[in-house]
Amino acid sequence: MKTDHHKIESLITPIVNAMGYDVWSIELRKSRRNTLVRIYVDVPVGDERKSVSVDDCSQVSKQIDALFDVENPILESYILEVSSPGLNRSLSKLEHYQRYIGSVVHIVLRQPEDGKYDFTGKIQEVFGDTLKLVINNEVVTFLLTNIYKANLVPCF
Repeated sequence: MKTDHHKIESLITPIVNAMGYDVWSIELRKSRRNTLVRIYVDVPVGDERKSVSVDDCSQVSKQIDALFDVENPILESYILEVSSPGLNRSLSKLEHYQRYIGSVVHIVLRQPEDGKYDFTGKIQEVFGDTLKLVINNEVVTFLLTNIYKANLVPCF
């Protein structure tokens, strides 16, 4: 039976939110022996904690593990990991891009634009299904559906 990202997200989100965190993203990776369930959690926008600690991840992991024991959303053997999305976090939801307006991102496209797949620029705007990046002082617009992968570029 196929495990559904959306099913797991809808199951864990109320508990993660009640603990004071947001579900950033979920990865499911199947192997012959088991399924790796990797859940990324973050602090909400404006939270004074600024980031998620190892202890935070451990607490969230215990709660999710107990929930999975009761609800059994994954029928096969699985390994549960809870982590922070990290400094170079992936951006996959509209809210992710909106949260980081003004930040630098690296995107990889599904279909090339002007013969290129890779772009790095500062997020100027996210509206509807488009992302506007400032690249070399020019505004370039991309369809969110054409973005295969996007990561925040840490600035130190």
